Amino acid sequence: MAKARQTVEAMKKNEAQDTQLNNATLLEIIKAQSDIAKLGLDLGGVMAYVAERTERLTRAQGAVVELAEGSDMVYRAASGSVANLLGMRLARETSLSGQCVRTGEILRCDDSETDARVDREACRRAGLRSMIVMPLKHLETTVGVLKVMNAEVNAFGDEDIRVLSLMSELIAAAMFHAAQHETSELYLRATHDALTGLPNRALFYDRLRQSVDLAVRSAGGLGVLNLDMDGLKPINDLHGHRAGDAAIRETASRIARNSRRVDTAARVGGDEFAMILPGIAGRKDAEAYSRRLVETVGEPFEFEGKRIDLGVSVGVAILPEDGVEMTTLIEYADRSMYEIKRERKRMR
Repeated sequence: MAKARQTVEAMKKNEAQDTQLNNATLLEIIKAQSDIAKLGLDLGGVMAYVAERTERLTRAQGAVVELAEGSDMVYRAASGSVANLLGMRLARETSLSGQCVRTGEILRCDDSETDARVDREACRRAGLRSMIVMPLKHLETTVGVLKVMNAEVNAFGDEDIRVLSLMSELIAAAMFHAAQHETSELYLRATHDALTGLPNRALFYDRLRQSVDLAVRSAGGLGVLNLDMDGLKPINDLHGHRAGDAAIRETASRIARNSRRVDTAARVGGDEFAMILPGIAGRKDAEAYSRRLVETVGEPFEFEGKRIDLGVSVGVAILPEDGVEMTTLIEYADRSMYEIKRERKRMR
């Protein structure tokens, strides 16, 4: 609660000191604080929410939360034009984000093509020319950054810096409540789903990006599964959201129990899961794997004396047959999953 009070006080102080930050923006930030409180200890969800909201408040084209992990800065939340770069890694030593972590200072770049501090090639890949990088602090240590970016030069001003400062305070408060004593716990909270304990979307994208690169370099096999729960809404409607949460947890547990040690199983959305299958021999093996998951997850379970049916639809993508790019494989698996759902509905 102390950290939350500090956040409110910082917001009031900024409001008193600067009348240029309009009332509508301040109300949006106060609403954001309320929304974040509802997310509880889901730090990954908080970071994704703040990235999306900050992008809108600053009229940026993209926004990210990067955490400092070893020698890298890792995109752990991403919104807008850089949403598909979730999980991307930048070298701390050569990036503006890394410099922000080292100095703990707010940094602004008005043109990446003339600013010697930035990783110019990374900026070109992200399609950005200007940005603001705001330090994120946990236990008095700068552990990452909140960054907004734009394809235009000189896109940001002092008001945008003030918005980022207030939004970064919201993330800092969430970090404090999620991991009050250990920085290692902070990274666990930032990369894992609070409800199921599985890797979240950010960690899934990070591992998939690395798995695709490795498979392409070694000419090895790789499978990607997209899993969508069947009937979560009826469970919520008939038995309540506590039963719905229990169904999600049970589905996650069954998926995890039927994963190999080398696999990654993640919760990537409300009723969506995904898996990375390194070294898979081909489509036949991946489809056999998916059938086993459908059978295992599809067993009913009991919640507070009620028998609740579970089910899951699984889409499959294989590297290299279905693509050698991360986004291509995800899209293929997604289409495959929806085709299965449509066919199932047609046959009823």
